[in-house]
Amino acid sequence: MTKDAIQSNDAPAAIGPYSQAIRAGQTLYLSGQIPLDPSSMTIVEGGIEAQAHQVFRNLRAVMSAAGGSMDDMVKVSILMTNLADFAKVNDIMATYFTKPYPARATYQVAALPRGAMIEIEGTAVLPGAGREPATGWRETFDQTKGQ
Repeated sequence: MTKDAIQSNDAPAAIGPYSQAIRAGQTLYLSGQIPLDPSSMTIVEGGIEAQAHQVFRNLRAVMSAAGGSMDDMVKVSILMTNLADFAKVNDIMATYFTKPYPARATYQVAALPRGAMIEIEGTAVLPGAGREPATGWRETFDQTKGQ
């Protein structure tokens, strides 16, 4: 299986030796996004609400570059410097996804790069990753009927 780097100019450029996302088969692994404005590469101002919205916009840009949408995400991990902001982030997250929402883990951390208040990474299964054709016992049985 090959792995391909995904790059979006509508999301911040990587600030280290990593890719914005890696596609392996139909699975997309999204690197953590912090609330950097892609045009200025600075953290957005306005508190946790503005930062959370920017992170989700950055993730959406990378998903789009990979040919997917936010609803293709199956798991997200949220890192926050203050879990007192959890309810606000929950409300904002709900505006970027439809049910069924992705699985999620949320952690409080001591610090994030560039003084960010939030970072989110995710895993997605991209379109075209439908059910594999059956190759099990039933197919073998059906092919040998009447023999």
